[in-house]
Amino acid sequence: MIRYALRCKEGHDFDGWFRSSDAFETMRAAGQVACAQCGSNEVVKSLMAPSVPKDAPSRSDGKARDLTEPRNPAEAALEKLRHHVEKNSDYVGVRFADEARAMHEGRSQHRAIHGEARPEEARKLIEDGVPVAPLPFIPRQKAN
Repeated sequence: MIRYALRCKEGHDFDGWFRSSDAFETMRAAGQVACAQCGSNEVVKSLMAPSVPKDAPSRSDGKARDLTEPRNPAEAALEKLRHHVEKNSDYVGVRFADEARAMHEGRSQHRAIHGEARPEEARKLIEDGVPVAPLPFIPRQKAN
C-alpha cells in the first residue's frame, strides 16, 4: 500500500492509501478520488516527506546500530567473502570473460580475478571448461 498526500483544486490537503501508483491514477481518472472537505474530484498528489524513523535501529544490546555493519550472520559472512575476494584478486571489470579465457588458454599469466560477465559469456566459459563461479554480491567497482 502507498500513502499519498493529496490536494484538491480548492487547496484542501488530505491523504489517501492506494494499492499502487497505477491504482491511484486509475481511480483518479475515474473520478473516484475526492476531497473529504468539498467533494471535488480534481485531485493531485502533493509533496510529502518520507517516513524515516527518528532513532537508528538498535542492536540487541540496546545501542544504536551502525547502518554499515551486518544485520545478521549471513550478511557478515557475505561481507567477509567480499573482503577476501577484493583483497586477493584483481578486478578486471567487463573484461572478465576475455581475461578468464586468456588465462585458460595460456595466453595470459594465471592469477585470481573477479569482474563482470553477461550471462551468455559466463555460460560459454563454463561450456568450454573455463573454471568460473558467480559471486553472491555486486562488485563495488563499476566499469563503464
